[in-house]
Amino acid sequence: MSRALIIVDVQNDFCEGGALAVPGGASLAGEISEYVDAHHGQFDHVVATQDWHIDPGAHFSEEPDLVDSWPRHCVAGTRGAELHPDLDPEHIQAYFRKGQFAAAYSGFEGLLAPEDDVPTGDRQPGAMPVTGAGAEDAVGSFAGDFAVSDDAIGLDDWLQSHDVEDIVVVGIATDYCVKATALDAVQAGYSVTVLRGLTVGIAEDLDDAVAEMELGGVDVL
Repeated sequence: MSRALIIVDVQNDFCEGGALAVPGGASLAGEISEYVDAHHGQFDHVVATQDWHIDPGAHFSEEPDLVDSWPRHCVAGTRGAELHPDLDPEHIQAYFRKGQFAAAYSGFEGLLAPEDDVPTGDRQPGAMPVTGAGAEDAVGSFAGDFAVSDDAIGLDDWLQSHDVEDIVVVGIATDYCVKATALDAVQAGYSVTVLRGLTVGIAEDLDDAVAEMELGGVDVL
């Protein structure tokens, strides 16, 4: 049996100064790095997920409700989509990118990024392909530059191929992508633990999110 740590969405746009900042995100990046440095020997694998939006439709809105729609964030290839600089990538083996063309909260919706593919940050944080005349061609060109291949392996298949049975989840945000990833992991048959102290959330009160995870079979420590 192998054990894996999943680091969820510790990206610039989800940390202070980003397009969709979660309070405590920047300090969390450093805390996760310290945890991994001290405990990486307890894990056979360490992977990370990234929101990686190209044209996610109604997921982006100029008037977001902050429930189902959000300000533009983590646009593929921008600095906002990159991992926060305080998150040390030394022990991260693989990156799984989600939400290219639709909303995606769970890391299990992510696809494996090429090993040599590092976000360049060439576009501005929160930027989007152009709209209006020529938008379809522009989005198509943008997708060609930054899209993950449809035949790339998904997170579940990758974990299975590495004989992973036990998963620990940390990252951003407790009540959205961490929760979705943890619950999907349980549904996929893994033993799942969320380290609450190594997550930060959007809601002021995270008790409902924690209760939902526990009800779904997640150990929240």
